[in-house]
Amino acid sequence: MNPNSVTNGFVKPVPTEEEQAKIEEVRKLLGPLPEKLSSFCSDDAVLRYLRARNWHVKKATKMLKETLKWRVQYKPEEICWEEIAGEAETGKIYRSSCVDKLGRPVLIMRPSVENSKSVQGQIRYLVYCMENAVQNLPSGEEQMVWMIDFHGYSLANISLRTTRETAHVLQEHYPERLAFAVLYNPPKFFEPFWKVARPFLEPKTRNKVKFVYSDDPNTKQIMEENFDMEKMESAFGGNDDSGFNINKHSERMKEDDKKRLAALENIASASLDSLSILSVSDGTASNSAHPSSHDVSEDEHQPQRKGSVP
Repeated sequence: MNPNSVTNGFVKPVPTEEEQAKIEEVRKLLGPLPEKLSSFCSDDAVLRYLRARNWHVKKATKMLKETLKWRVQYKPEEICWEEIAGEAETGKIYRSSCVDKLGRPVLIMRPSVENSKSVQGQIRYLVYCMENAVQNLPSGEEQMVWMIDFHGYSLANISLRTTRETAHVLQEHYPERLAFAVLYNPPKFFEPFWKVARPFLEPKTRNKVKFVYSDDPNTKQIMEENFDMEKMESAFGGNDDSGFNINKHSERMKEDDKKRLAALENIASASLDSLSILSVSDGTASNSAHPSSHDVSEDEHQPQRKGSVP
């Protein structure tokens, strides 16, 4: 039996010899990387991409390369609060002060309070929130929790294009980051939308989605099993009625920005010209790995195919 490292009070499995061998295969295919990109290719990171591609080394390598290219171009770790503060005002997405019982960060999502028609702005804010949640992962943990509050949700809030873009970014560039997602009190009319969306999700992602209804004791048990309900927001059946406060949240995010940027100060930025990571193919067609640079609002463009839910 392999030894295990213990972090955050929980056991973290050490990669098996076979898994470690696959990690090394990915590293050989990646080749030499600039320091900044190497920091995104730890053993844990490579394992996440291998799991996402069912341990297929070339497919995992291609996926990881696409993420590295996306990071060079999109620079997600450099997004700061001042850039996305307008998107955050309504509390449509934010990192909760509550964590789950494993200490993992919780992202609260409230689609009913969407305040922007810019898909590019919405995605950039989502990426900022994902980066912040990753920054706040406890030692030894790789995943976070999403809580989606459907209070006030209506047909007007359904945006297939934004949903498709969201699913693409999360599945392609943050694989295996989701522990589970709670859909809290989704309305009846959401069910057919979910049926349309399911096929666009990876099977692993679909299986992590949990429907919880405040009037159903069986599903409410999911909350009690995973969270300290004394610290959970009252909107999700907990006893914390403090709610979202943009001023307090702003201060938290600015402090986190300072820490993250300070850590990046002495690391040279990578450029596409310096990379030798663009040649490995798994024999499948390559897809765009970053949101479109052309900003289109929901009113200006509608997708030709239906989207998906992260």
